[in-house]
Amino acid sequence: MSTPTIVIAGAGQAGSRTAASLRELGFEGRVVLVGDEPHLPYQRPPLSKGHLTGAAARDNLWLHPWTFYDHHEIELRLSKRVNRIDRPNNRVELAGGEILDYDHLVLALGARNRTLPLDGNELDGVVGLRNLAEADDIRERLARARRLVVVGGGFIGLEVAATAVKLGLDAVVVEIADQLMGRVLSAQMAGFVLDAHRARGLRVELGTSVTGLTGTAGRVSAVTTTDGREFPADMVLVGIGAAPNTNLAEDAGLRVDNGIVVDEYLATDDAQISAVGDCTSCPNRFAGGTRVRLESVHNATAQPRALAARLVGRPELYDSVPWFWSDQGDLKLQIAGLGVQSSHAVLRGDVDSGRFSVFCFHDGVLRSVESLNRPGDHMAARKLLALGNCLTPEQARDPDFDLRAHIAAHSIGDPVVPAHRATSPRAAG
Repeated sequence: MSTPTIVIAGAGQAGSRTAASLRELGFEGRVVLVGDEPHLPYQRPPLSKGHLTGAAARDNLWLHPWTFYDHHEIELRLSKRVNRIDRPNNRVELAGGEILDYDHLVLALGARNRTLPLDGNELDGVVGLRNLAEADDIRERLARARRLVVVGGGFIGLEVAATAVKLGLDAVVVEIADQLMGRVLSAQMAGFVLDAHRARGLRVELGTSVTGLTGTAGRVSAVTTTDGREFPADMVLVGIGAAPNTNLAEDAGLRVDNGIVVDEYLATDDAQISAVGDCTSCPNRFAGGTRVRLESVHNATAQPRALAARLVGRPELYDSVPWFWSDQGDLKLQIAGLGVQSSHAVLRGDVDSGRFSVFCFHDGVLRSVESLNRPGDHMAARKLLALGNCLTPEQARDPDFDLRAHIAAHSIGDPVVPAHRATSPRAAG
């Protein structure tokens, strides 16, 4: 009987975690990890923060050292790309012509940055941040630049902008929406983050978009916006979101809908192919059961664990609470859950101190919690969301309500009510 082979296309965090999880769960067959970068698989979050300032040592980026892959007999094919999937024959073709047969194929293809559809996008100094090579380039440019314009007020854009301000650059963020991080944050939290960034010297322009990129001698020199203004720039970082890498799957006839379509077990319609990470569109009960595509470290680690369990014969439903974080200078923002359906926000903590949380409810049900410099609330939120509908807006608003005790009691079916509230309840918000 031949040894089964699992080929993993993509050596980012999701691909590397899949390989490691297979070994941790006892898979004894062949594991081949194919990645198009020359480096060992690495962490991406430091790229927009500590790596740019030099605070994060390069060797600390690697998810595992070389010896880990050798010890666990994980074959690395670096600087390689899967060019084609031959589904009828269960094989893939790599760039250069190498053929790999598989018993199971895992697509961990990640995502790619969206680019500005404008003339001038090719000018020197117009950059994006997705991989280590781009981060190295940006770090060198920041050391020489004086003026940075960031297009897009999302996580990456704000993290790099905050880093640039820390390094002494004049930085401007141009965001088309009327609030920062509009896809993931409540208006309350977004408003505070906006004020905090402005107080630290970052210029933020909302409700306007970039209409042109001006260059001198092939280098970017300015950005123009819809309201007729011009912002000088030695460097322009484009952070307007990402698109999933789905071409390989589409060419192979797999279903794609804002990502490679998978079920709750990360399986595609082909029994021999699964997908994990940023490239997947997966049902999520925290989004009302609809399909969502999540870009997060948590998603890139939790999905591979669930998939590996299925591949070793211990099927495990992927049903993990989504969570995210973003370090923007001294602002540590953590989010648990998905607030897309939230309609009522409750503040907990001290806004003036910059240590507070926003509990987001919809129809009285907790949907998400946004925490700024309050990691205890974030950890509690992940547990509360996993338990289900067990916290009311009134409880969240009460500063004396013990979330940890409530979680412990609810886990055994005995909800906690503080003594002072037993006789004097407040109206629910």
